Amino acid sequence: MSYLEHTVKYTPSGPRKVFYLNWPIAVLLASVAAIGFLMLYSVAGGTLQPWAEPQMKRFAAGFVLMLGIAMMPLYFWRNVALVAYLGTVALLALVAVMGEIGMGAQRWIDLGFIRLQPSELMKITLVMLLAAYYDWLPLSKVSHPLWVALPAAMILLPTLMVLGQPDLGTAILLLAGGGAMMFLAGVHWAYFAAVIAAGVGMVTTVLQSRGTDWQLLNNYQFRRIDTFLDPSADPLGAGYHITQSKIALGSGGWAGRGFMQGTQSQLNFLPEKHTDFIFTTLAEEFGFIGAISLLGLYALIIFFCVVSALSNPNRFAALLTLGIAATFFLYFAANMAMVTGLIPVVGVPLPLVSYGGSAMIVLMAGFGLVQSAHVHKPR
Repeated sequence: MSYLEHTVKYTPSGPRKVFYLNWPIAVLLASVAAIGFLMLYSVAGGTLQPWAEPQMKRFAAGFVLMLGIAMMPLYFWRNVALVAYLGTVALLALVAVMGEIGMGAQRWIDLGFIRLQPSELMKITLVMLLAAYYDWLPLSKVSHPLWVALPAAMILLPTLMVLGQPDLGTAILLLAGGGAMMFLAGVHWAYFAAVIAAGVGMVTTVLQSRGTDWQLLNNYQFRRIDTFLDPSADPLGAGYHITQSKIALGSGGWAGRGFMQGTQSQLNFLPEKHTDFIFTTLAEEFGFIGAISLLGLYALIIFFCVVSALSNPNRFAALLTLGIAATFFLYFAANMAMVTGLIPVVGVPLPLVSYGGSAMIVLMAGFGLVQSAHVHKPR
């Protein structure tokens, strides 16, 4: 007999499941969210309205949702993965027909109590479906062209739908998150090399399409590229966001100007200070120490997810946990790279810190899946 056959396997049931939650992750999520509440209180001028209090309520609802999802058996989430994915695709199609328009994009569905952004939900349901797919697929077939084409189609369908909203940032995250899942499942590296080569060719084609009848990006997206390459060329126009962001980052120094003492955010020089650029507010008020502390909390969340995945013998559970961790990493990495000028401004929120309902609730649901995988693993 193998070692596993000699050991006693135990999966908790009933109320005892609460004791088997991955509590370090739960505490870290609450700590990051608390930093978000603090920063939203600051950018509002020292009041809980209009951002901090609603964000607290959303996190509380998200935390309860995470616990509820964690209590459900893992096989349930495996069985509903395809339905969840197709339902989200249907919501994306519904957005194109009757979605609400905001800031030049059609991305939301108004449900009354929340404006749902289905593209955020797709980040999680796509991971669920790919984890279920690779759990079902024999390892010997993972790199076969036919079985690579199917998950590639699963990724490209929602990516193209989101790109048409238009939402370049989320489309890139979907593509990257799906690619990460395929890599984690063991797809051969040659496929990724081919995709990178095709991506370089696509970028070249996109840049050459500017000003032609077949222009592939909107003008505002090309302006973002121009701003990324040379923000100083239009510091009061297209380069205003990133210029003010860099000023805020630099002015914080090592220890920061102090809570609610940041000039860029408090005097409203910094745009979107409660959403996409909230990290620069943190860096200005708490300096390098505050910024690296938040990054450390994010890194710890990733670490505990990876440890949980590596200790789980269930392939679906391990892939699901690693996929959610990869999605979470892409969230904060893209936002931090964006506000520091490493990549163009693409409108990606800072997870658990930026103000927003859909991103908060969906992310907590994703960590509910991580908790379900952790609670129900054999012990």
